[in-house]
Amino acid sequence: MNQEKNVPALGAIAASLYVSFQLIANVLSTKIALLPWLNWSIDGGTVIYPLTFTLRDFVHKTLGKKSARQIVVLAAAINLAMALLFILIGKVKPDPTWQYQVAYEKILLPVWRITLGSIIAQVISELLDTEIFSVAYRKMDDVAAVLFSNSVSLVADSFIFAIIAFAFFLPWITVWQIIFTNIIVKTAMSLLSAPSIKLVPRTVEFEQI
Repeated sequence: MNQEKNVPALGAIAASLYVSFQLIANVLSTKIALLPWLNWSIDGGTVIYPLTFTLRDFVHKTLGKKSARQIVVLAAAINLAMALLFILIGKVKPDPTWQYQVAYEKILLPVWRITLGSIIAQVISELLDTEIFSVAYRKMDDVAAVLFSNSVSLVADSFIFAIIAFAFFLPWITVWQIIFTNIIVKTAMSLLSAPSIKLVPRTVEFEQI
């Protein structure tokens, strides 16, 4: 009985983490780093963003397909609100004693393009992931369903995001490196996180998946 009482919270936790990781990833993506040892270009958000695919599957498994779609759209709306607030606050006249206006503008204001790319990529790839997971879950093991859905959606996400966020802003060779490293890192993290779906019990009717 205690387990049943705790089960609904899993969906809420997964949904909260999903939205939080989306926001954090967009801010981290303002930095283009080099992948250790390989020295390939990668946006900083890739450190945490791949986990959102598995978290969305958690939401799907605990709250159902309809709620998973709603969470994807909600995260996109909050991301847009965040970018607009960064711009709004950036335009407000700074206090004379605050000396970081230029740093604020250089770091946070470019988030609008990253956020736009992230929103478009997220909505397309995550809704695609939702549909694929829904079909795959009915035909295979849940870990396999996560891996199968993620393998398609993460590739779509990497291409769409990098092209919108960085094309004509960074050299094309850097953009292609970002796409390639995104796919590699996201695949690796998907492989590591996919088994965790076993820890989340299905709490909706099978027909709702």
